[in-house]
Amino acid sequence: MKAPISVVTGGAGFIGSHLVDLLLAKGHEVRVVDNLSGGDKKNLVSHFSNNSYSFLNQDILEIEPNSEIFRNVSYIFHLAGIGDIVPSIEKPKEYFNTNIQGTVRILEAARVNQVKKFVYAASSSCYGLADTPTTENSPMNPLYPYAFSKYLGEMSAFHWHKVYKLPVNSICIFNAYGPRVKTTGAYGAVFGVFLKQKLSAKPFTVVGDGNQSRDFVHVSDVANAFLLAAETSISGERFNVGAGNPVSINHLVELLGGKVTYIPKRPGEPEVTYADISKISSLLNWYPKVSFEAGVEQMVEQINDWASAPLWDETNIGEATKKWFEFMDTSKNQLKPE
Repeated sequence: MKAPISVVTGGAGFIGSHLVDLLLAKGHEVRVVDNLSGGDKKNLVSHFSNNSYSFLNQDILEIEPNSEIFRNVSYIFHLAGIGDIVPSIEKPKEYFNTNIQGTVRILEAARVNQVKKFVYAASSSCYGLADTPTTENSPMNPLYPYAFSKYLGEMSAFHWHKVYKLPVNSICIFNAYGPRVKTTGAYGAVFGVFLKQKLSAKPFTVVGDGNQSRDFVHVSDVANAFLLAAETSISGERFNVGAGNPVSINHLVELLGGKVTYIPKRPGEPEVTYADISKISSLLNWYPKVSFEAGVEQMVEQINDWASAPLWDETNIGEATKKWFEFMDTSKNQLKPE
């Protein structure tokens, strides 16, 4: 049987590169589209010399539906986009251009080339301050431009499914972590911040009291969810992907080991993220395989990967998140009305 051909947009990124590795291991011919922006990706492209797959260095906003890279493609995995919360508050137009208009361009490529499945990378931040455990039917309440742009990108994908009968599924990612998580750029992901602080023998900057918990899911489990969402005959569905087991930031600090300094709690952040994963477990037979403790141990073993990451402390975090506190209502944990 001829190997399926898969396109991964954002394939040089954190989750995308792991998905590329999985697809290659499963015998797919893989084509990667990435403009290599949004962080330090030099270590992620070193394996692009592998003849098993091809790489197109291009912005998705420049992609045309008839591009050669989409010819005879079975699956498109759309992970390209702009992440991070704080920059989205400062530069919403860029987020909307890439995360919505860029998504529409890839959807059109999928439609024109009649792919078997389009799988969209959605964000759990679209749920906002949701009830937990959070199901796929929970109300959407994006509280900042990044979340809103991801939500509208997802709605665009489902609109193409509804109108053009394009087979679409969405993977709603909770708190993904693991090797290759972003090491540079804007202040954000807790692992990138903490591992550099540990490497530098500096205290961990814990937000609030550290009792807030996150549904951390290992990147290898996330990649597997994307593949299952493509291979299934089911379409038109959103699937939550988390571990279904929230872990406190204090527990993460205990596993890493080190001193702590506490910084102000940020408005608009949930106390708990907790994915109800019963849908993907029952329909796709997906279950997380990597325990949090094993995943953290793996990252500590590779801690030198964060040697070039920015070192964050209470002062520069305060400066980086100034806009966050300016535009969010600290008394009501919601966006300030105009």
